[in-house]
Amino acid sequence: MKIVAAIPARGGSVGLPGKNIRPLNGVPLVGRTIRAAKGSRFMPEVFVSSDSDEILSVARRFGAIGVERPIELSGPTASSESALIHLLQNEPSLVADPPDILVFLQCTAPFTLAHHVDMVVEALLEQKATSALSVVDDHGFYWKVGEDGSALGINHDPSKPRERRQDLPPRYRENGAVYAMRVPEFLESGNRYCGKTILVPLDSTWIEIDTSQDWDMAEAFIRTEAYAGSPEQEKFSSIRALITSFEGVHTDNTISMDANGNESLRCNRGDEIGLERLVGRDIRLLMLGREDNPIARARAQRLAMAYRVHPFDKRGVLDEWRQTAGFEWHEIAYVGEDVSDLDAMHSCGLSFAPRSAQADIKAVANVILDTAGGQGVLREVSDILISRRNALQA
Repeated sequence: MKIVAAIPARGGSVGLPGKNIRPLNGVPLVGRTIRAAKGSRFMPEVFVSSDSDEILSVARRFGAIGVERPIELSGPTASSESALIHLLQNEPSLVADPPDILVFLQCTAPFTLAHHVDMVVEALLEQKATSALSVVDDHGFYWKVGEDGSALGINHDPSKPRERRQDLPPRYRENGAVYAMRVPEFLESGNRYCGKTILVPLDSTWIEIDTSQDWDMAEAFIRTEAYAGSPEQEKFSSIRALITSFEGVHTDNTISMDANGNESLRCNRGDEIGLERLVGRDIRLLMLGREDNPIARARAQRLAMAYRVHPFDKRGVLDEWRQTAGFEWHEIAYVGEDVSDLDAMHSCGLSFAPRSAQADIKAVANVILDTAGGQGVLREVSDILISRRNALQA
């Protein structure tokens, strides 16, 4: 069975211009959605349909296949279904080998995770449904205005004693995150809700980004324990070693040089405090550099970090070190900043990127940090590791 993901992403937005490539916690909305799709165990291919060259460029950087959408299907009144049908009927790889199931994801739901996508697809298959959509529990009291202007209860009877919220009939709110449809029925009906449609409750939020107020809520929510406690964050419990690049992590990549050619670099004292806390919790430390820099070596010694160097094969050096130390890949966290860190970040169980990291690094990192290189990155990493481990052990 062939299953593919599709993400429609228009260039224009009335409520919040440019929102699809606006970074939330360091990652553009379209990039966050692509990462959720690519993390699913069902989909080898992710397509992004857009009229914007900038969106398509970002999408390709995050590993999606970009498909240019006609202008007539890109206005504010164009439906998502029209973009999906255009994709299915015009993308050569999908015309030659049509998918059985299309998973439709929206950038406006920024808290979609890979396991949410899996849950919707699994429910569609297990219940032999034709279409499925993600929802969240909704325990609110709903009202409407009657013909005479009076208030009428929708899911409760206000003339009777007040019910507890948990005793109300189950209600679900569409959160706009994940839809799955069997392709033949979808193409025939032109509607994402086709045939037998099922609801799939998720352990997620209802937040959808359409306005600046929605954006403010999303920025606040992304820093809460509710989001940090997602299944992906369980990776924190097994971490026994922290590996850091030197350049762009301990430093801001700025070099000062005197008249004699002597170089100096700025580091953050907060990093020392953070790493001391990790050493006290039996987490081993390793610093990786691209060149044997005496300043980096001295910094590593001060921080009680092992020090290794390689101009391009950091993963190979790390692999040798971890085998000697007796670590599995999933027990290692990595803080990287540029493309020389990519292979190692892919292999490690958990990865972090400073706010100033290159876009390719942010695309693969599990966590995008608030701090930039040289501004206390490792203090922030230590705070996150310790707080997450404490939360999981509570």
